[in-house]
Amino acid sequence: MLYPYGYYYGFDWTYLYLVLPCVILSLWASHNVNSTFQKYSQQFSIRRLTGAQAAQRVLSANGVHGVRIERVSGNLTDHFDPKTNVIRLSDSVYSNTSTAAIGVACHEAGHAVQYAQGYAPIKLRAAIIPLTNFGSRLAMPLILIGILFSTLGLVSDTLVYLGIACFGLSLVFQLVTLPVEFNASRRAMQVIESANLLTEDEQRGARKTLTAAALTYVAATATALAQLLRLILLFGGRRRRND
Repeated sequence: MLYPYGYYYGFDWTYLYLVLPCVILSLWASHNVNSTFQKYSQQFSIRRLTGAQAAQRVLSANGVHGVRIERVSGNLTDHFDPKTNVIRLSDSVYSNTSTAAIGVACHEAGHAVQYAQGYAPIKLRAAIIPLTNFGSRLAMPLILIGILFSTLGLVSDTLVYLGIACFGLSLVFQLVTLPVEFNASRRAMQVIESANLLTEDEQRGARKTLTAAALTYVAATATALAQLLRLILLFGGRRRRND
């Protein structure tokens, strides 16, 4: 019986040395962002600005108007909705005066500024979301169908390669997301510093919170890359190995 490359005696070694380290990195990044947020949720701004007020300052500093700021339930569920032009801040951010809350709120306002100013990467990310979602749903079914119908030769290989390409769209999405998130944090910190929303010591708390959040996107990108490489190693050379 022929096993895919890296797959021996029922065990997928490619998962062990490619994907598992990235999964561990993702788990660490998720824990790190939560613990960092909790830590700096205890550091309060002496100016007593709330997250909602800080977000509004970022919008005003960039000449952006007409964006609503609303409260949303949950923990770290903060996001900007471009369809409704609304910044939604979680309970732990909206009315909180901590440096962590202000950092997160200003970051989300940074996304609103990106849309208002036509920042290309965020427009690209929004445009490819439907394609990425479609591709991620098709990827594994195409690969499995290609393997099941391996007797069809080239047709089955084409389905496998098409499935791998569809999965690759998730990596494209993550790669586009990275500059979007880093840029939103940079915009947030620029206003925090220039408008003196936080003191110099408090700024470190906001910056560390945003850095921890950014690492989750780095981990997600690494995981997507590792998964794609794994699929290529497992199935990318099927025709050559079967010949």
